[in-house]
Amino acid sequence: MFIPLYDDNPNDPLFYPWVTRALVAINVLIFVVLQSILYVDDPNAPVTTFGVTPASVTLQIPVSAIAVPSGLTFITYMFLHGGWMHLIGNMLFLWVFGDNVEHAMGHVRFAVFYLACGVAGAVAHYLSVPDSTQPLIGASAAIAGIVAAYLMLFPHAKVWILLLARIPVKLSAKWVLGAWVLFQFVNVIVSTDPQTAWWAHVGGILAGAVLVVFLRRPDIPLFARDVRTITDVR
Repeated sequence: MFIPLYDDNPNDPLFYPWVTRALVAINVLIFVVLQSILYVDDPNAPVTTFGVTPASVTLQIPVSAIAVPSGLTFITYMFLHGGWMHLIGNMLFLWVFGDNVEHAMGHVRFAVFYLACGVAGAVAHYLSVPDSTQPLIGASAAIAGIVAAYLMLFPHAKVWILLLARIPVKLSAKWVLGAWVLFQFVNVIVSTDPQTAWWAHVGGILAGAVLVVFLRRPDIPLFARDVRTITDVR
């Protein structure tokens, strides 16, 4: 649909997005070490072990070679990816939009927010296909929550994107991210692509939209018309 490049939405110069940068580093490190080096001869092993397999939750089917409690996979799944493009796409969204959401919430609450959106996405996916034996992996649900929060906090921020992966365009977040959110909901209804867990995306979006109301700092407004309303806060 589009590739995010940069948002014209600077943070307080005294603020550093430790959690956002750490999440990017952890995701990349896990993909390189666990999925590309340790299990290079059997790439499905970490997926079946640490991914969310709905049937194992519903029927307690032992689908993993390593004993990992089904409940724990609702967290571990979001740190695995299906390939370099899957990883890069998610990390670009996290890098561009995560820092501003972290600034609006604070480090600890943002970390809780990220994990909660990921869990919510896994729950939504599980409820949509409770008998599936296909593991769910990826940070997409957590990223979807960040997109929803960013849209509610900074609808008028300008975002540089590559439209159709080749045309640089600068648009307001309300148009770019609003279209992205709508795309996820439409695909829940019309998509026949079995490789994309659209309900996980929707679960992350809904969780993000609700949690940002409660986890943002008290002095941070929703739907700010001027990004300086937030970036000037000390």
